[in-house]
Amino acid sequence: MADNINTKKLSELILFVITAHEEYPKQPDNSFRFWDKRTPYSIHPIWCAMTLLTETTLSEELRWRGAQALLLHDVVEDTTATLPSNISDEVVKLIQELTFETPTEGLEKIFQKSEEAQLLKLYDMVSNLLDWDQKLNMKIELYKSVAKKLAHLVEKQHGNLNIVSMAYALIGW
Repeated sequence: MADNINTKKLSELILFVITAHEEYPKQPDNSFRFWDKRTPYSIHPIWCAMTLLTETTLSEELRWRGAQALLLHDVVEDTTATLPSNISDEVVKLIQELTFETPTEGLEKIFQKSEEAQLLKLYDMVSNLLDWDQKLNMKIELYKSVAKKLAHLVEKQHGNLNIVSMAYALIGW
């Protein structure tokens, strides 16, 4: 069984994520959000993880495991940093399920991943939709379509979570 939410470990992971994105980006632009080129990239995985942690209808184990995976999955995709050695095998597996070569691959393959990975991907997608500059990417309708399908699936699996409500508010029912 996964350990419970540990605020000391959480703060260490957040600092690790900030450092990884600021000091070890694969590309210099990867240390900032694509949409505005000003917001530190680490804000995105931190937002995703913190939002998941507020979902008190989910088990504490799922929230803790998911928060760690959300914090770290973009470290694998966008930095040269290696994952901390104290991450459980369960979290590493989730990170692998959330890691894709391209954003389009993520949209195409997320429904082949575990129920837990699908839940976590919804946090990632909602965060992106919140700050998406539609002028920068013509694939917004595809992205919204996948997010809507994912929101329906997550709602069916986990009930009306806050993230489901946020997704519906952004993309419509």
